[in-house]
Amino acid sequence: MCESTRPAEDEFGIVIYASQEVDAVIQRARIQRGYTLVIWRGRHVTEPYELTPEESFSYWQAVQKVGKALADYYQPLKMNYETLGNTVPHLHTHLLPRFVQDPAPGRPFPLLPQDGSEARIDDAALRVDADALRAALRD
Repeated sequence: MCESTRPAEDEFGIVIYASQEVDAVIQRARIQRGYTLVIWRGRHVTEPYELTPEESFSYWQAVQKVGKALADYYQPLKMNYETLGNTVPHLHTHLLPRFVQDPAPGRPFPLLPQDGSEARIDDAALRVDADALRAALRD
């Protein structure tokens, strides 16, 4: 994640929000509609407590902003926020809208590491969602 050139899209997803230090990427993998990663793009850190107070404010403000946009657009029952880093040791947060028809109702989302071979969301549908979310996230 640290070495990314920050493309507008790649094989994993499409950027729906970007600031100087944060990217939000809606995922192509058909894991959950609206599944988005908010990725810290400042200096390398693995844990939130490694951020300065100013960096922390910037990061969590972005997580909240993207979370609200996802919630407003998809109208889920609940949003889940998972700051893991077990597979990729770089600060990022998984945002997962939770719906009535859900793979694990009432429990944490069964999120597994991805290798790029996952089934994908229809590209046209993903682009419609990405465009709408980008418009909602414009400052």
